[in-house]
Amino acid sequence: MAKEIDGFIKLQVKGGQANPAPPVGPALGAKGVNIMEFCKRFNAATQDRMGQVVPVVISVFKDKSFSFVTKTTPAAVQLLEAAKLKKGSPEPNTIKVGKVTWDQIKAIAESKMEDLNAFKIESAMKVVAGTARSMGLLVSGKAPWEE
Repeated sequence: MAKEIDGFIKLQVKGGQANPAPPVGPALGAKGVNIMEFCKRFNAATQDRMGQVVPVVISVFKDKSFSFVTKTTPAAVQLLEAAKLKKGSPEPNTIKVGKVTWDQIKAIAESKMEDLNAFKIESAMKVVAGTARSMGLLVSGKAPWEE
């Protein structure tokens, strides 16, 4: 019989660097999950993505056991890396802080495809381009589907 789920915990942790310090420790401790067991399993699973921000959804069961699913790095983080910036614009509608190309947008959309609610790469690119604009980044060039 399947285990009964007690709740979910959503966190963003750097790959291979989970430790009992906040935000991991307090979030897991509140649900009664073994913090060190999670850290060991998460670090082993994300060894290949060392230092990247990895969103994780932890399912906590009634018997205090858990399972987790890792997601792809957030589009905003990938866009900041592509534009070589530390943070987005404080006023994205008026102050533009950087540029990204459609090729960079396509690469990010392809990496995020499994986590986005889009069926075609063009749709995923539009989602990522919208994120870029909301961060104050200019998308340079013409969209591939407009040519």
